[in-house]
Amino acid sequence: MSEDVEPSRNISGGGDGGGSTTAFETDAGASTRAGTVVDRLGELYWQKTYGGQDAFECLVRTILSQNTSDAASQPAHDALMERYGANPDTAAREGETEPDLVEALADADRAQLAETISGAGLHNQKSARIIDIAERIRTEYGREADFDAFVRDEDAEEVRETLLELSGVGPKTADCVLLFAGGRDGVFPVDTHVHRIYRRLGIAPPDADHETVRAVLEEMVPEERCGFGHTASIQFGREYCTARKPACLDGPEACPLYDLCDRVGVDPANGEVVDPAETVES
Repeated sequence: MSEDVEPSRNISGGGDGGGSTTAFETDAGASTRAGTVVDRLGELYWQKTYGGQDAFECLVRTILSQNTSDAASQPAHDALMERYGANPDTAAREGETEPDLVEALADADRAQLAETISGAGLHNQKSARIIDIAERIRTEYGREADFDAFVRDEDAEEVRETLLELSGVGPKTADCVLLFAGGRDGVFPVDTHVHRIYRRLGIAPPDADHETVRAVLEEMVPEERCGFGHTASIQFGREYCTARKPACLDGPEACPLYDLCDRVGVDPANGEVVDPAETVES
């Protein structure tokens, strides 16, 4: 297993974001190419089981990450937690018995919250969305601990459907909460990197949407490997399989997955790179 440390600026929260390092035996006879890819990524990066994040904070973190980079969303998350997160000293001054992020954000002033998270982009939309969700969670579940219990203990499909009913929560956001807070095996969230990589590899159809890619991966990758498969794929997408200049353009030795990849939409001979969907004849 690689000694590489998972970056802290990652939707998973990095090494301090919950879960635990877990060594898996690489399956040399993996039954699917997707399983072989994820095993290779586990050798290249890290292997972890996830879970343990506070569910509501994880939901907020993922909303902040929408349509922006981790480099931008992480400082916004940190600023939000500094102003609204659990602070026993503040709680004591205000006469509360226990600080609660759901309560704090449900009662937050929208303009102040927007200013706090302004570095994440779309801050006016995201601040309104976070307050609306906090109000709904307070009404339907109560405090932060009650929502945690729902995410961790109830049926995964019921949790996912409930999360998808929240304004501004899409499949990737719901799946991240299930994975990083709920610790659910078999959940492989699909962001832009995962969507690009597994269509470019030829594992998912070139014109597959995010939900189709998710279904393919969750069927083909062993359940206990889906979590680190997601986070390691994102890192691989940043370092090697970028949207415009994938490493394979520099030759087979430049990419650790070259032998497993169909390079759909990539022509190393002339350096042309298009979205895999553009290779489908209309």
